[in-house]
Amino acid sequence: MSGKNQHIVPHDEGWAVRGEGNSRATSVHDTQREAIEHGREIARNQGSELLIHGRDGRIRERDSHGNDPFPPKG
Repeated sequence: MSGKNQHIVPHDEGWAVRGEGNSRATSVHDTQREAIEHGREIARNQGSELLIHGRDGRIRERDSHGNDPFPPKG
């Protein structure tokens, strides 16, 4: 995978998209759905993975957009 994995995480103002290793959010959205859509677009463009966190901060879903012909299953 070439790009940074994108994380969808809870934020004071709703939900944020944050690149792995970044301390600041790439973007902030009112709903988790909006954040997921934006994060998925970035992950697709970078050939990276989208990791969706729940309100408790734990990863609840992964979505791989890398070039791996055998991506990890759920």
